[in-house]
Amino acid sequence: MKATGKTVKEILTNLPADRAEPFNKLHDVIVKNLPKGFTASISYGGLGYVVPHTLYPAGYHCKPSEPLPFAGIASQKNSINFYHMGIYSNPKLYNWFVSEYPKHCKQKLDIGKSCVRFKKLDDIPYKLIGELIKKMSVKEWINIYESNLKK
Repeated sequence: MKATGKTVKEILTNLPADRAEPFNKLHDVIVKNLPKGFTASISYGGLGYVVPHTLYPAGYHCKPSEPLPFAGIASQKNSINFYHMGIYSNPKLYNWFVSEYPKHCKQKLDIGKSCVRFKKLDDIPYKLIGELIKKMSVKEWINIYESNLKK
């Protein structure tokens, strides 16, 4: 499902009725815990949390006109998906998240490389997502990104 809207506010107000509350709550938790420097933005047509060009002028190597992505959320057909590039690129952070998840959620973890799918919208572990978001600074993310890019 492509996000409907050209701004963060439009995406947040144009959600299906059954998704609006959990999606907005997830966005609020992310924004509240987002380390200094990251911003909520449109990223690849969806809602992203990025390193803006003002801090990282090179942008994303795949499409330099886009800011460097860090995290994102999307309303998909059967789930709300949360994307976090840090858990994809940092095994220690990934292992922490996987071990903490059962302490915060009754549902089995449904995870891809950087994508966590929440099919039961009343069981999204908001507190855990907030803790995860706080664990990586802009500087740490840029260093990880650049070190992986050079490989």
